[in-house]
Amino acid sequence: MTSALPDVHLLEGVVAPKVLDAMRAASEPLKNVGIRHIVVGGLAVGAHGYPRATKDVNFLVGDEAFEQHAGGLVTMKPGAPIQVSGVAIDFLSVGADEKHLETALARSGEVAPAAVLVYLKLKSPRLKDRADVVELLKAGLDAGAVRDYLEANAPMLIPKLDEAVAAARAEE
Repeated sequence: MTSALPDVHLLEGVVAPKVLDAMRAASEPLKNVGIRHIVVGGLAVGAHGYPRATKDVNFLVGDEAFEQHAGGLVTMKPGAPIQVSGVAIDFLSVGADEKHLETALARSGEVAPAAVLVYLKLKSPRLKDRADVVELLKAGLDAGAVRDYLEANAPMLIPKLDEAVAAARAEE
């Protein structure tokens, strides 16, 4: 992939304008209440070279997005939007064993780096997420850089990356 990626302009004409507007509109209140966040999900996939339609906005957020309550109840911090003009805003949290994602959150308000996005997609059980990885590879994603990231942070996902690389090669 070129250094010009991610580029949210790639989404224009593919993703409904109200979804793109919701992404931008949701980011502001998150910044205002001090929640670190990066765009992940379908919007990030598109910004990294495989634009596809999506109906929601997904953010990876820091721990400060949540309030801990007695009995293990966790709620969103006040001010975190869950919907903008009918578009759902979904939040993914960083797991206790995912400290490597904290570095990406330092880019608050931006699109997730490609390796982080692929990590999130590969750890998902959904076939749609693996298909996104295959399409990103076909679009020019640097599989070597992703492999390096996974070797350092999630080596158990390397076989899934290898499967996606093989599938992408078979489809080219």
